[in-house]
Amino acid sequence: MKWSSEWRIVSRVPDAAARSDSHRGGCSWRRANWCVVAFLLSIILLPPISRADVRIVSSSGGRVSDFLEIFARINRSGERVVIDGPCFSACTLVLSTIPRNRICVTSKAVLGFHAPQLIDRRGRSTGSAQATRIVTNAYPPRVRSWIKKRGGLSRHPIYLRGKELSSMYRKC
Repeated sequence: MKWSSEWRIVSRVPDAAARSDSHRGGCSWRRANWCVVAFLLSIILLPPISRADVRIVSSSGGRVSDFLEIFARINRSGERVVIDGPCFSACTLVLSTIPRNRICVTSKAVLGFHAPQLIDRRGRSTGSAQATRIVTNAYPPRVRSWIKKRGGLSRHPIYLRGKELSSMYRKC
């Protein structure tokens, strides 16, 4: 079965227009002062509109460089990442690039780890002890410890989910 990568941007911002215009059908000239106050309060009290959650629903992984680029962009944006389904292979690098306090996991989150495979010009896949060490060392200490307790990264995937995962990352 082939997994497809699915990403969703989910706004965390309540509809400011709905909040400020909910009182008797919007702003009239007679209620202009109230509308200005409501608008200013919505700006002050609501999180910035540019903030959003990136929801990982299903990702089988892919090219490491592509994921590192995506996660670097998300990291610079300040967005939170919600892991809400399978996040396998290169997708797990989210743990290396996004601060822990901006990652949360749902009960459907599953992280799948394996040793990196290098592809030569003929399309043949080979392992590399050096690449495996680099990838393993890139993960946060608790994840790295979990990997080592399971024998380290190999061609065979290992899965982090449930209570073990939620002990390392906040539940959404």
